Amino acid sequence: MEPLSHRGLPRLSWIDTLYSNFSYGADDYDAEGHEEQKGPPEGSETMPYIDESPTMSPQLSARSQGSGDSISPTPPEGLAPGVEAGKGLEMRKLVLSGFLASEEIYINQLEALLLPMKPLKATATTSQPVLTIQQIETIFYKIQDIYEIHKEFYDNLCPKVQQWDSQVTMGHLFQKLASQLGVYKAFVDNYKVALETAEKCSQSNNQFQKISEELKVKGPKDSKDSHTSVTMEALLYKPIDRVTRSTLVLHDLLKHTPVDHPDYPLLQDALRISQNFLSSINEDIDPRRTAVTTPKGETRQLVKDGFLVEMSESSRKLRHVFLFTDVLLCAKLKKTSAGKHQQYDCKWYIPLADLVFPSPEESEASPQVHLFPDHELEDMKMKISALKSEIQKEKANKGQSRAIERLKKKMFENEFLLLLNSPTIPFRIHNRNGKSYLFLLSSDYERSEWREAIQKLQKKDLQAFVLSSVELQVLTGSCFKLRTVHNIPVTSNKDDDESPGLYGFLHVIVHSAKGFKQSANLYCTLEVDSFGYFVSKAKTRVFRDTTEPKWDEEFEIELEGSQSLRILCYEKCYDKTKVNKDNNEIVDKIMGKGQIQLDPQTVETKNWHTDVIEMNGIKVEFSMKFTSRDMSLKRTPSKKQTGVFGVKISVVTKRERSKVPYIVRQCVEEVEKRGIEEVGIYRISGVATDIQALKAVFDANNKDILLMLSDMDINAIAGTLKLYFRELPEPLLTDRLYPAFMEGIALSDPAAKENCMMHLLRSLPDPNLITFLFLLEHLKRVAEKEPINKMSLHNLATVFGPTLLRPSEVESKAHLTSAADIWSHDVMAQVQVLLYYLQHPPISFAELKRNTLYFSTDV
Repeated sequence: MEPLSHRGLPRLSWIDTLYSNFSYGADDYDAEGHEEQKGPPEGSETMPYIDESPTMSPQLSARSQGSGDSISPTPPEGLAPGVEAGKGLEMRKLVLSGFLASEEIYINQLEALLLPMKPLKATATTSQPVLTIQQIETIFYKIQDIYEIHKEFYDNLCPKVQQWDSQVTMGHLFQKLASQLGVYKAFVDNYKVALETAEKCSQSNNQFQKISEELKVKGPKDSKDSHTSVTMEALLYKPIDRVTRSTLVLHDLLKHTPVDHPDYPLLQDALRISQNFLSSINEDIDPRRTAVTTPKGETRQLVKDGFLVEMSESSRKLRHVFLFTDVLLCAKLKKTSAGKHQQYDCKWYIPLADLVFPSPEESEASPQVHLFPDHELEDMKMKISALKSEIQKEKANKGQSRAIERLKKKMFENEFLLLLNSPTIPFRIHNRNGKSYLFLLSSDYERSEWREAIQKLQKKDLQAFVLSSVELQVLTGSCFKLRTVHNIPVTSNKDDDESPGLYGFLHVIVHSAKGFKQSANLYCTLEVDSFGYFVSKAKTRVFRDTTEPKWDEEFEIELEGSQSLRILCYEKCYDKTKVNKDNNEIVDKIMGKGQIQLDPQTVETKNWHTDVIEMNGIKVEFSMKFTSRDMSLKRTPSKKQTGVFGVKISVVTKRERSKVPYIVRQCVEEVEKRGIEEVGIYRISGVATDIQALKAVFDANNKDILLMLSDMDINAIAGTLKLYFRELPEPLLTDRLYPAFMEGIALSDPAAKENCMMHLLRSLPDPNLITFLFLLEHLKRVAEKEPINKMSLHNLATVFGPTLLRPSEVESKAHLTSAADIWSHDVMAQVQVLLYYLQHPPISFAELKRNTLYFSTDV
């Protein structure tokens, strides 16, 4: 499906076209990630958007809304009755502008398809016909009618969008378009025959083959490119994709149309007709789109495909894995010379009858898996974020397209490396007749999805077989057309107008779950996507021996361009024999899993939004709300000076007659006593209600503090310490020194950096400095247990850096343009500052004060 552009027609450069044609990258990288330096094709500064390959089937497209179900004809949350909100009006115009731009492309594509029809018909009655009249009518069946329908629709809609205001109505146009879908039904019924006829005619007639391989599609009015060459096969698929596109646009329009607007019932009716049509043609299209016929005449369906990282010969390789009804095939894209059709190369296959999953205790440990250090992965993220900002700046300044392409290519290289090196969760597949294979995934969610899909197919009566070289060639050859996943999941593959995701903090309360058949020890984990892969961010406590767990636990999850939230529900296993040899962890059983899209409009409200996620008959109720990064920068000083939260650190230490606030000392002591070996300490969120209870006790200086601390979950204590630093009226390393810390960490000369960074510490007020040094030594002790707690210095710097060191609100507003920039510019530097001190040999307060260097005292 063509990407919806809110700013008119998306113009993709050669590198985008390369990626959209599924190169990971075919010309710049092979699947192992070896770089091949090549410039853009000659004379192709930019290419208009054209997708040479048939894309997703209507069935898949209509369902790819994150819920797994088809689109609901009623939008989830229409605008309030009677409200013609300015934003809704603007959004409708944006949606329509993008749709018009793609409608123009579509009309040009239909025109290109019709262009050879007249000359072909003219020769049909001569002594040397290229095609017979019958063949022409079969291949071009209903194209003229479809063209006229869309030309009329475009001509009527265009002036309405150009003279846009709140009085404009266009629902009747969409309703009329939907009412003419009978023409599409006729086209679809004939589609398979049309394609087969075109293929046969191409094979038997050179003249027609030349025509069908290079049809010229006119570029849009505002495009420099006059024409693009496209194959007839690709163009014949366009009408099928178009209905799906119209259906999605109708859904978007309804979302932004007030319920009492005259367009609302008309759009609703058009959406209903379109959806009924889509579901009726799925059966006709899908076998054509997702199946390949075996030499014995059986149909082999493609059930699932996607990118996985395989451990092969002790190194990581990116593979495209295809699951058919009876076989799992692992492939990589072959390198091809320009102009040739891309093809897959089969690395291995296993008939599903021979495929088994070794249990964790049966599988052998794999010492050869090299895990990338966290700090290297974080460095890649930083580079990607910095490059993203540079690209945005270049675009804003109307920079040269070549410079933008260079930056995009660099960003893709870093994203590719991150994608290849971040997954760590082992997924083993064994062929009972021989070899085992190991994939590494970034999430338990993917692992269970693949496992469930395979096990579901294995319930059928499957026979073992061996593919002949010809059969294997045919099967591998079909992969390119059948694949449903076209691009590797990196942000450089996204269109500019796709959502950049959310940056900030997502507050989630996991309330309860229902639907369990028998009592079990149950818990949930929360995952969000970041840089193209999913990361586990929080875990509820285990609710023991129940069919209706009620957790009511709140978590604060940091989002880095996230678009989805996943909830996985597990049964806790206490059987010590079930240990996964790859990572020494006991394997818990997934009871259910579900995913929801983080729609900015739903999430970005001050109120909690309650929802239910359904998973295999289990329903998990949860609530969430979102705080953007700029909102989270706001520090609210406490109005009462009696407590410790929101009170200046100098006031607290003076009142307590202490060097380090009591709350910091007690939380640190408790973490070192019983949390230093806890996996993900400081990274895993504590339960918000527990943290609030501890906050109240510390603020009241209650005599039961120590008793309460000893009973409290250790993640809640770690969370209380983080909250204390986050709620200080100004960050521990102060607003005044913030710009100097940013400049100091950017120095490249090690001696100059050392002088500057130590001088800055000396410039801190004593209570701040002593507390900072106390925390520093504690975090170093936590990192010493990294083999057990999985918290490296870099992990800890990532957690604490943005808390101890943040720009003031004035500072952040002065030099940042977007939420994403806040993450990329400041957070990276904040992490680096804390990491610098964490990696530094021990720093003593007395030594620091004594050691005054020849240095200016003005910061």
